[in-house]
Amino acid sequence: MAYTAFLNRIRITALAIVLASAVAGGACAQTGSSGLDDALLAARTAVQTGNWDILRSLIPRLQGHMLGAYPQYWWLRQQLNDPRKPLPEAELQEFVSVHRGTYLAERLRGEWLLAAAKQGDYATVLSLADTTVNTPQTACAVLLARHARGERVTAQQAMSKFQAGDGCWMLYDRLQADGVMHWEHFSTQLRDLLEVNALANARRMARYVFDATQLKTFNAVLDQPMKWLVRQDAAAQDRTLRELIVIALGRLARQDMRVGYDYFERNWARRLPAADANWVRNQFALQAAFKLDPVAVEWYRAGEGGKLTEYNQAWRARMVLRQQPVDWRTLIRYIEHMPASLREDPTWVYWHSRGLVALGAVEEGQAGFRRIAGQFHFYGQLAAEELGIATTIPTSAAPVTAEELAQAQYNPGLQRAIALFRLGWRTEAVREWNYALRGMNDRQLLAAARLAHRENLYDRVVNTAELTREQHDFNLRFITPFRNQLVDKAREIGVDPTWVYGLIRQESRFVMDARSTAGASGLMQLMPATAKWVARRIGMSDFAPHRVNDMDTNLTLGTSYLRIVLDDLDGSPLLASAGYNAGPRRPHAWRSTLPGPVEGAIFAETIPFTETRDYVKKVLSNATYYAALFTGQPQSLKAWLGTVEPQAVETTAIP
Repeated sequence: MAYTAFLNRIRITALAIVLASAVAGGACAQTGSSGLDDALLAARTAVQTGNWDILRSLIPRLQGHMLGAYPQYWWLRQQLNDPRKPLPEAELQEFVSVHRGTYLAERLRGEWLLAAAKQGDYATVLSLADTTVNTPQTACAVLLARHARGERVTAQQAMSKFQAGDGCWMLYDRLQADGVMHWEHFSTQLRDLLEVNALANARRMARYVFDATQLKTFNAVLDQPMKWLVRQDAAAQDRTLRELIVIALGRLARQDMRVGYDYFERNWARRLPAADANWVRNQFALQAAFKLDPVAVEWYRAGEGGKLTEYNQAWRARMVLRQQPVDWRTLIRYIEHMPASLREDPTWVYWHSRGLVALGAVEEGQAGFRRIAGQFHFYGQLAAEELGIATTIPTSAAPVTAEELAQAQYNPGLQRAIALFRLGWRTEAVREWNYALRGMNDRQLLAAARLAHRENLYDRVVNTAELTREQHDFNLRFITPFRNQLVDKAREIGVDPTWVYGLIRQESRFVMDARSTAGASGLMQLMPATAKWVARRIGMSDFAPHRVNDMDTNLTLGTSYLRIVLDDLDGSPLLASAGYNAGPRRPHAWRSTLPGPVEGAIFAETIPFTETRDYVKKVLSNATYYAALFTGQPQSLKAWLGTVEPQAVETTAIP
């Protein structure tokens, strides 16, 4: 404790010194020069160390600074989060009024709304509702306020907005207490949460379903379902006991899957209502799908008629797709049973259209392809190829004019974002930038992307250029920074530079110091252990961990690793892209379960990891566009995907 107090005194003294420096620089107070920048940094440090008095004292000094609203926002947010204090409504109102139309005003308004809901100030919630961006949490808080003020709110309305968080839990608490939401509503959502293994939220939802004693049983069931099940009497079931049994049976799927399924069918299937039995079958089918076990098709068929989440419906379709030859009639039926929101996703538009063509409904299938063929993504490209149209680069929009660029340069939101990027406050900078883009037309978006390019904010270049609807510039959408170094390095190592560009665009968006939550670093997002292993493998004698973000080192290690993985996976860019993301052992395992050769698009769609599945599609879609840009010639995504042959699992020493 004494040592901690000593460190805090040092921090406070350092802050005081910085503040004194800011005061001494008062002559430049309105220019955003070094004195005020120091004060801004001191304010951020005060937030991080919880020195709220120092933060409050710095706010007046930062009046007029481009980022001067941030310390005031941090202060007001702290007041909102302090349950011991009343809401500072006058200060809040002044802030959102003075900074109307800015990201911080919008964010504070939403936080104010949620804080008011927590305090039961429903009049304030409703007064803020129309001017606050609608999120699941604010939507739930508004429904709570409307209900508390006497309006009729239905369980269906609440469930349609639900996303775990304070706003929605408060709404559920009130609607349960007032008899609007009942056991059936909560138990349905509990099952959905358990299906995706969201255990923390499932335990919270279970409080609405079970009493205190049953909650203890529920937690035991999650960990050891079989141990509990074998002690149950199937003949003596009330509603909550039966729900515990159904949940326990569903959890068996995550343990010894085939033994658990046999136990369920032998001991419980005929003793449960059909809807419950089918829900259990579909949980087993989903776990089999994750393992790419073909028994999933059989179990899904046995569970037909049971309730399926959208997530499980997608996997039911994928497992039919993976069987060879594809049962197109069943696939079409499963897709047509999807809700419209899922059925209209380009993924399922494409595969539904493929099924129609395979069954002879060529004209109808081609109409489906035409619906998505003009979209610049994986399935848009594949649909175009089905119509005989290769991937090309669309005609570029007229160049951004000096006037358009000047308008972007003097956009206050973009100015704030650039200032934040220069400070290294990337999270805040990205949020400011994205907020500033709202409502922009194509010309304004292209100008903003060009401005980002001038500032070397390559991730913002890509993300901004991707938002255009009619006018496009693929030299911005698919930028090629570091071209000489990257192309030379890729050719030296022996990998296609357009593939490397496609991978980097997805991995880091060309942010050299990017760092993932898992610890991957640099342009090619190398994990520390992988970087060390590759350096040793290629004989990089001067390697040190701190050099991973150095561009040349990162490109050397990343392209070398990509080449090693490519060679290990028989030269398939599809398998190697999957291996680069998920580790090369996994593509070996995934292809070992194939019933026969499959086209690459089917293999990509049935990768069991959501992140890797999306990653592979985007990397190879990117690579196809980069190849078209580099060569000026039409390209084939199907050529990148190739065909994947089944092969027994091979051991590999590659990390």
